[in-house]
This record gives sequence, C-alpha cells and structure tokens, in this order.
Amino acid sequence: MRLHIAFLCSFLAFCLVVAVDHGNFKTCEKSSFCRRLRGVTPGSSPYALVAGSLNTYSDSVVADLINKETNHLFTFKLEAIKSNTFRLLIDEKTPLKPRYKVTDALKGNPLPDVIKAKEQNKGEFVITSGPNKAIIYADPFRIDFYQNDVLTVQANAKGLMRFEELRRKVIPPQVNENEEQGNENGQQEQSQNDANVKDLTNEDPGAWEENFKSHHDSKPNGPEAISMDFSFPQALILFGIPQHADSFALKHTANNGDPYRLYNLDVFEFELDSRMALYGSIPVLYGHGPEKTAGVFWQNSAETWVDIYNSNAEKNVMSSIVNFVSRSKQNDPLSGHFMSESGIIDAFILLGPSPLDAFKQYTDLTGVANLPQLFALAYHQCRWNYNDEQDVETVSAKFDEHDIPMDTMWLDIEYTDGKKYFTWDAHKFPNPLKMIKNLTDLGRHLTIILDPHIKRDAGYFVHNECTDRGYYVKNKDGSDYEGWCWPGSASYPDYFNPEVRKYWADLYQLENFKTVTADVMTWNDMNEPSVFNGPEVTMLKDNVHYGGWEHRNVHNLYGHMNVMGTFEGMHRRDPNQRPFILSRSHFAGTQRYATIWMGDNAAQWGHLEASIKMCLAEAVAGHSFCGADVGGFFGNPDVELLERWYQAAAFQPFFRSHAHIDTKRREPWLFGEATKQIIREAIRKRYSYLPLWYTMFYEHERFGLPVMRPLLAHYPKDVDGFAIDSQHLLQDRLLVRPVMSAGVSKVDVYFPVKENKKPDIWYDIDTYQKYDVSGFVSIEVNSNKIPVFQRGGTIIPKKGRIRRASTLMKNDPYTLVICLDEIQSAKGTLYIDDEKSYKYRDGQYNYIEFEFKQNLITNRFIDKPNYKTKSWLEKIVIAGLKSIPKTATIKSDHKTENLEILIENSAVIIRRPGVSMTENFVITLN
Repeated sequence: MRLHIAFLCSFLAFCLVVAVDHGNFKTCEKSSFCRRLRGVTPGSSPYALVAGSLNTYSDSVVADLINKETNHLFTFKLEAIKSNTFRLLIDEKTPLKPRYKVTDALKGNPLPDVIKAKEQNKGEFVITSGPNKAIIYADPFRIDFYQNDVLTVQANAKGLMRFEELRRKVIPPQVNENEEQGNENGQQEQSQNDANVKDLTNEDPGAWEENFKSHHDSKPNGPEAISMDFSFPQALILFGIPQHADSFALKHTANNGDPYRLYNLDVFEFELDSRMALYGSIPVLYGHGPEKTAGVFWQNSAETWVDIYNSNAEKNVMSSIVNFVSRSKQNDPLSGHFMSESGIIDAFILLGPSPLDAFKQYTDLTGVANLPQLFALAYHQCRWNYNDEQDVETVSAKFDEHDIPMDTMWLDIEYTDGKKYFTWDAHKFPNPLKMIKNLTDLGRHLTIILDPHIKRDAGYFVHNECTDRGYYVKNKDGSDYEGWCWPGSASYPDYFNPEVRKYWADLYQLENFKTVTADVMTWNDMNEPSVFNGPEVTMLKDNVHYGGWEHRNVHNLYGHMNVMGTFEGMHRRDPNQRPFILSRSHFAGTQRYATIWMGDNAAQWGHLEASIKMCLAEAVAGHSFCGADVGGFFGNPDVELLERWYQAAAFQPFFRSHAHIDTKRREPWLFGEATKQIIREAIRKRYSYLPLWYTMFYEHERFGLPVMRPLLAHYPKDVDGFAIDSQHLLQDRLLVRPVMSAGVSKVDVYFPVKENKKPDIWYDIDTYQKYDVSGFVSIEVNSNKIPVFQRGGTIIPKKGRIRRASTLMKNDPYTLVICLDEIQSAKGTLYIDDEKSYKYRDGQYNYIEFEFKQNLITNRFIDKPNYKTKSWLEKIVIAGLKSIPKTATIKSDHKTENLEILIENSAVIIRRPGVSMTENFVITLN
C-alpha cells in the first residue's frame, strides 16, 4: 500500500511539473524497426512480380511477388472498389505463422468494382476500372494510379517498400570436441535459417529483442516490419495522419528530425508543433493540388511512423506552394513513407478527384459518426472532479441562476469507490439516482467516466469475474498482465475477445449497474491503454491478446475495441436511445461509436490555436465529432484566454469545458460580470445555432462528408488558402476565424476565391455586413466579437428562444437566415426528428430544403415528411437584397396572409410567418 501511494504521488508530481519528458518516449532512432526502415536507400527496391504469375478476376488481379535478395515469395493482390478506390494487399505466401490483419476498422466489406486487365508492354500491366487505371510495373515493383488519365498516386515509386518475412532466429553452432559436429537434419535446418536472413546480414541490434529504459521487449517473432512509400504527383500539400499537435499541412520530415508517429499514448500536457504520438492514430494521408486530390488509407494497427517528403526536400510545405505560384519545377512529387512494426501491407488508394470525393471515399470504408442526440451538440460542463452530489446540484443551479444554458454535467474518476468503475463513493454520492433525476427533471444529462483499467482488489466484483473467467490481457507467459494506473495495481480487459466485449457490455445493463439510468452517458478515458509504469506509459508489446496476437499487432486498436463494447452495452441497455460516448483513444472507424477530444491540453494561447488544427485533421480522417477542453486541461487561463476559448469552441463540434483537479475552479460566474456575460453570450450563440449543428450532423451521417472543413474542401484551386489552419468552414455555410492572440483589436481573415477566381460573398453573422472580397482582410474585433461569416447563397436554420437545456427547445419555433449570392439566390436545409431515438432510421423525420429565388421563398421536403413537430416558422432574416420589398405574402397549405416587414442592420426581417414546419409554403416579396 505504501508503494502504491508513493508511486501515485510521484506520478502526479510528474504530471504537474513536467510537460513532456522526452526520455519517456521513443524517437525513431530508439526504435529498431524505424531505424531499419528509415535507413532504406531510395531507388533500391528488391521486389518484382514473378513472371507468368499474374491472374485476372472480375474485380482484382493477383500475382506472386518476390524479394530478389532473399528469394522469399509474397502474394500480391490489387482490387477495384466502388467510388474511385483501389485496394493493395501484400502478404507472405507461406509465412511461418499467420500475420495480423486488421479487423473492425472497416464498417463492412467494401463493394467491389469491375476491372479489365491487359499487358501493354513486357512487364507492364494495365488495370482499368471505370475512369481509373493502375499500371503495374513488374521489376522493380511499382504501381501508378491514374484518375481520368492523370497520374494521381504512385506506390513504391521511391523504392522504399520492405516486407520483413517471419523467420527462425539463427543460433550460432556450439562446437563440442567430444560430439559429432551435427547431423543431416541439423544441417538442413541451419541452411534454411541462413537463406531466410540473407537480407539481414548486418542486422539491427534490436531486431530480435529490444530494451527501452528498464523495459524488455522479447520479440518472439523477430523482425516483421513493413513499409511502402506513396507519392502524390499532383499535390502541393499533404495533410491527415492525426493525431498530432502540429499544423494541418504536414511538414517535411525526411532527413529532418523524427517522422510523424502513430502510436496511441497517454501524453501529459502535450507539446505543440510536434510530431510525437498522441492518443489517437488514424493512418490516412491526403495529397491535394489545384487539379486533383487523392488519399491513402494504410490499414495497420501496429506502431507506425510516417516520413513526409516534399518537393525539393524543403522543410516547409509553403515552399511547394511558392514554387507552384512562381511556376518553378518540382524535382520530386510529395510523398509519404509508411513504416509499421508488423502486420501486412493493406492500403486503400482514394483517387478523389476532389477533396470532398476523397473524404467520402474514406468514410465509405470506415463509416461516419452516427447522428447524436441533440443534447450532445450542446454545452457540457466538466472538471476533475465535482466533489459530491451537492457540488453537482449547486453548479447546475448556478447555470440557471446566471441564465447560462448547459446540457450535461460530467463526473471524473473521484465519484467512484476507490477508482473501482461501476461503483459510487457512498459518502460523496450516497444517492446517485436522486442526483441523476434532479438533472433529468431539468432537461439535463449526466456523463460519468468508466476507464478500462480494473483495480486488482479481492473485494471488487469486476476484478474477480475477469480473473475467474480469464478475461484479462496476458503476459507473454500466459499470466494476467498487471500494470499501474489510477487505482494502483490494475489489469486490463482483453476487448479483442468477443466474450469480454459482451461482458463489458453486460456491466452497463441497468439490472447490473443499478445506480444509473438509461439517460446517463459514458466517458471512456485512459484507453490507449495508459499504464503508468509501462514502457512509454503504455502496455508491453509482447503481451498476448485473444487469438494469440501480440499487443504490438493491435495496440492502436485497443481503445477502439473498448468503445465497441461500451457502445454495445449502451445500445442494448436502451435500444431506442442513441448512445453518447466520449473516447480519448481512437483509430480508423472509431467515429462509428464515439466522440473524441484532444486530451491533456494546456491553458495557453497556442493550445487554443491547436484545437482548430487538430480537429481539422481529425475531421478529414472521419472524426467530425471532435473538440478540445475549453480553457485548457492543465493550468489556469487568464480571463481573456478563457473568453476567447469559449467563443472559438462555440463553433467547434464538441463543446466541453474541463480542467485538472489542481486547477482553480472556472465556472463562468467566478470571473466577474464582464467575463461571465462574454461566456454566456458565446454559449447562447451556440444554442441558437443548434438546428444548424443538428442538420450538419444528419448530413454527415447521410452523405459521409466532414462537418468541420479546411478551406481547400470548397476552394480546391485557391492555392493561397491550402495551408491556412487559423480558420475553418462549417460545411460550406459558415467561415469561422477565432481570435487566438492576447490583446488584439484586429485579426486577419482570409476570404477564399472560387474556381472562376471570383470571391464568394460573405456576411458577418452579427451585423450582416457584406464582404465581397478575396485574400486577407483585417477585421476589427472587441471582447464580445470573433469573426464568423455566413456564405452568400446559403440559408441557415436557427432558434431564437434559448432555454436552460437544448432538450427543452425541441418544439420551439425556427428562424431562417437567408444570405444572398451575386445572383440574388440562396439554398439551405433543415433536419428535424425527435432528437433522441433511432426512429429516424425508420423514416420518422423531416428533411427540408429552403430556396430563395426571384423574390420567392419556398420549401421542399427532400423525403416524405413523417415526423409530427409542434415547431413553426417564427422569423426570416434576409441579407443582401438589392431592393427592399414593401410587403410580403405567405401562402401555405392552410392560409394566405400578408406579413410584417422590418429593417434591421441592413437586413430585411419578415416577422411571424406562423407556418408549421411540416407545411409547404411560398412567401412572395413584393
């Protein structure tokens, strides 16, 4: 017990004093497989297709691939997939044992597409699929992918592919003068060993076993790393491969520090402008240029490093853009070099051709965020920790007292009985059901943390059941793995075992977890997994999971499998309610189950800036429901930083305030009246836009496109906007440029240009001032203002009656904000359902398109309306009219009448159209 307390005390001290101790985390040079693969000389590929081995099927070609240095054979397969996508698969033909293939990341089996194949020249094979083709070069092995006859992606063009085949370790012969020098069988076995290791004559000393600090990795399978390079000949910018606290545009790394690392880790107060691994790993990389966008999804859950090559080997992506603008020639295309510790080569080539096409091709494979309940898109209040039931109820009441909306209270680890999850501290929380009811009676929710480390306590039922049933991850010797986390000594459920996931899901059932209700939501934290005394604060790589797979193969999937079990449990607990889950660890496909956030950020202006950059990278990698702790998890923000953070976060998908246990309390009313009013206004503005947020997330599920978007998503030819990550789009409707520096009275906003080189018209959402310009414009700001603009040509739904919680606004009336483009037209959509259940999947919803054209405002039900709502149309705001109408008339299914018109802030206001949102109508401006 003393050791337990001492360890935790020292660990907490480490967390609070040291931002990042680099000695606790590997660099590429300290990683044997990264050293080996990064040391490969470009242009030295030993791989070639075996002559005469290529076979063609309806949707794919297969062949044998040989490493000419070792004569080892591999299987090669290239598949065509619907929606401009190819899949490349390479595995050993006769491995000593099966190699790990990722499961559960894809949403299902990709739909195959038809191909045609022919040999156009000796050793060159052309595979066509619709407008796409792949040219396979036999020796050295390379594939060039074309979209509409434009070379878009190249695989192994740099010749950096390596595939370390499994082999037996060579044991030097022991000579004994009193015995014969071996027998025939022994000589044959040694000969086979020698053949298997010809390519590793000067083998890296960490290839067969490796030490890092006090930790030993036994590597029972020896070296088994894989790598391949992918080039993007049309690209001027590479982006993707989250999670990193770096710029949206990926920087040159080859021969310039470490590559970007994908290895889910618990990193405290992470550093900015860093390629270090963080909590999530999504191995999808995009290349974009004015003519084409393409991507590569490297489906591998082992530790992965990605080197980035830019043109002319410059250190900054902007150099490529400058070269393009000055029409200087690129020496080499932008490239990414994926290097993974184990597994197989399984890569999806996403051929665009536009940014939105490529983003959808990725979500077609890995899925989308399910439409959340509306409350999840509202404001969340959290800290580590609210002390007790009285504290929770007092904070909730204070939000009402100060007229600040809030939908969800959160509880961190201190609510439990000694960090034993699925329990409550009986002294601090003696009546949790009453506390929960007090919140739900107000229209609010409670979210509680449930981490995957299980306290090793003989009096804890979860530990006893996991031990008795063999549900824990194992050490290499087959015993239960034991590490240290918040409870002290802990073990970790093996969620790769379907039986364990079912058990985890069973724990959520109300007959088992009797002290919660179906309205209590879940926060899965520390699920990288975090192990305080483990190598790099995580699990040993030679631990063993279900199926005999080592942890090294599946590490980046552990948190994903954890939330799969949580989702199953919550869905089974109440099949009619959409679960809300927040997860820190994530992989490709985790968006199907959970929301994510940026982890242990800090109360610094740079971390506010990083929230945009990081969420943009996550959004294009499938994770639209993303946010960062408002105010910073570590440290105490000054009032200006806190105000600006609320204003920025109000326009990001996940909106939650959270703070470390040792920070000062920071509820909005604790900072003086002026600051409280600024925060109140930011939160209330978020609530006014909830109809837009809900519509955008429905459209994300329906169409597969990100909610939060970089400028290049809609302005793919505007080279000057490619690398801008200080502002973002919400779909193509809002342009958001938060204030992210102290003491400023102006900020520069970049207004992009369309393909015809003309700017869009943008309207300030507060004043409706019109901006018909392109490039950077200096915009004045004050403490109450950040620049947000609605694009001309759009119609945005809002609500003007702000209540204590979003759940109480369901039947309130709507406002339509119409901002006109240069031809005096606009369109927009609104989605309505019960905001909670899955009935919308049975058609119980209304999806409406609104249009302004030739002085007529009309609505159209995109699908047959099948949801009865009490909501009605309260107001219409029109900005950008060239002539002010004298009157307006509405004609609907049930009435015809004249409407009142007002002028405010150069906008036309039509008051109380009074029509139900389920009716067809036409409003005529006269």
